[in-house]
Amino acid sequence: MIIQRVVLNSRPGKNGVPVAENFRLEQSTIADTVQAGQVRVKTLYLSVDPYMRCRMNEDTGSDYLRPWQLSEVADGGGIGVVEESQHHNLAKGDFVTSFTWPWQTAAILDGDSLQKLEPQLVNGRLSYFLGAAGITGLTALLGIREKGHVAAGANQTMVVSGAAGACGSLAGQIGRLEGCSRVVGIAGTDEKCSILVQEMGFDAAINYKKGDVAKRLRELCPGGVDVYFDNVGGDISDTVISQMNQNSHIILCGQISQYNKDVPYPPPLPPDTEKIQKERNITRERFLVLNYMDKQEASVLQLCQWIQEGKLKVRETVVEGIASMGAAFQSMMNGGNIGKQIVSISK
Repeated sequence: MIIQRVVLNSRPGKNGVPVAENFRLEQSTIADTVQAGQVRVKTLYLSVDPYMRCRMNEDTGSDYLRPWQLSEVADGGGIGVVEESQHHNLAKGDFVTSFTWPWQTAAILDGDSLQKLEPQLVNGRLSYFLGAAGITGLTALLGIREKGHVAAGANQTMVVSGAAGACGSLAGQIGRLEGCSRVVGIAGTDEKCSILVQEMGFDAAINYKKGDVAKRLRELCPGGVDVYFDNVGGDISDTVISQMNQNSHIILCGQISQYNKDVPYPPPLPPDTEKIQKERNITRERFLVLNYMDKQEASVLQLCQWIQEGKLKVRETVVEGIASMGAAFQSMMNGGNIGKQIVSISK
C-alpha cells in the first residue's frame, strides 16, 4: 500500500532555529496484510508541540525523549481510525490515539500501543484529544494540581507565560477553575492578549513586546505572584520570579525561549534570580506529566466535563494536509498561533 510520510531531512543544530525544510515529504509503502495483534489505521490528525524541538537534536537532553533520526519518519501525538484489525480489543471504525504516532497517512501499528477514544466526550471534536483533552490539557491540569499548590479561597494570583499557547491558554483557565482569584497572562501580541481576557477569562494580559513587563506586573499583581506557570524561561521568567511572594510556587512546564540554545534542562537561573528563589523559598521543580499517568483517566474525564460545560474554552489552529507538517512545525516554534497546532491529514 502506497502512503506519504514526513521524515527528518536535516537537523537545525543545537543552537539553530528550525525551518520547514528540516522535514521532507516522501512516498513509501506499508504491508498489505495485518498480522496478529496489529491494526491498520488511517491517520486523521497529527500534533506539533514545542518539546519536539529537542527531538531534532542527536542528544535530546532528556532521558525520556528519543531523538528523531535523519531520513526516518518523525512521530508524536496522533489520532486515526482503524481500517483493519487483528487485535482483540479494536475493531474497524474505532478511533484511536498514541503518543508515538508516525507522521504518515496510514500505518500498521501494534494494537497494544493504542488507546481507544470516545468522541462523545469532546462533543465529536476528535482533535481535542491531542490538546485540551489530551497530553496538553493533562500537563496544565496536573501541573497545577501537583506543583501549583492552588487552594480555593486562598486569594492566590497566578501568572502564566506563553499564555496564548496550547498549554498556557488552558493553564490560566484551569488555575481559575481550581481556585485562583486572579489570573494574568503574558503573550506576544495585542490580539493574543485580547483573546485571553475576552474569550478565556484571564483577568488581564501583558504584551511582553510592548512596554515595561515588570511595571505592568506590579500594576496587575499588586499583592505579588503566588503561582507562576512557566512555559518560556529566560528574561520573562526572571521578571516574574522577582515579584513572587514568600513560599510561592513555579510550575516548570516548558522553557521554549531556551529550546534553540545549547543549555541543560531546566536551564539554571541567573545568580540574582536564584538568590530571590532561595531567599523566598520559591519551589521550582521539574514537572513531567508522564510521571502522573496513574491519574490520566480521571483527569481526562475532568477536562472533558469542563469542555462539555463550556468552562474550558479551546482554541486550535488546524492546517490541512501532511505536506504542511514542516511549515506547521516552523509556525508553532515561532509562536505565531493561538492555542493548539494541529495538522489534519484526512483531506
